[in-house]
Amino acid sequence: MLEMRPNCECCDRDLSPEDTSVSICSFECTWCADCVATFRGGRCPNCGGDLTPRPTRSAEKCASNPVSTVRVHNPDCLSAR
Repeated sequence: MLEMRPNCECCDRDLSPEDTSVSICSFECTWCADCVATFRGGRCPNCGGDLTPRPTRSAEKCASNPVSTVRVHNPDCLSAR
């Protein structure tokens, strides 16, 4: 099972698990709204797939189900814009 990522894969910005503006693809690549706005066709620059809103996780649920601490950063996403 994949875990909720703590950052934008493109710009490395911290993302709150409660942030409703975060997008993911079917592989759970995670992107902030600012980066998504620059992607060609609004599609994932890694796989070309659709981007959808990432489900949120309340602080209460994070206590017993913490988000991942593993940061994924792919500065090559900038070339896909």
